[in-house]
Amino acid sequence: MNSVFIVQHVHLLLPQEEEDVKLIGVYRTLQSAHAAVKRLASAPGFRDRPNVVDPSYAGIGVGEGFHISEYRLDEDNWISGYVTQTS
Repeated sequence: MNSVFIVQHVHLLLPQEEEDVKLIGVYRTLQSAHAAVKRLASAPGFRDRPNVVDPSYAGIGVGEGFHISEYRLDEDNWISGYVTQTS
């Protein structure tokens, strides 16, 4: 096993359009990740946004739903650093 599949669920908190992200789980196969989505898609909250999001789309509200991402093991995934803005 060289990679794992992370399933998250995203929805927007209005009015500030802030993302609420829930880590659903980490799975050995893409099939297991999709099976988790199928199990949860009818649960309260998740059923309001039950689809798997296509990461190539962009825009407000388009990213709401389940996200499945593949991560290779023993590799850095965030290497550019970050900057925090203060008010």
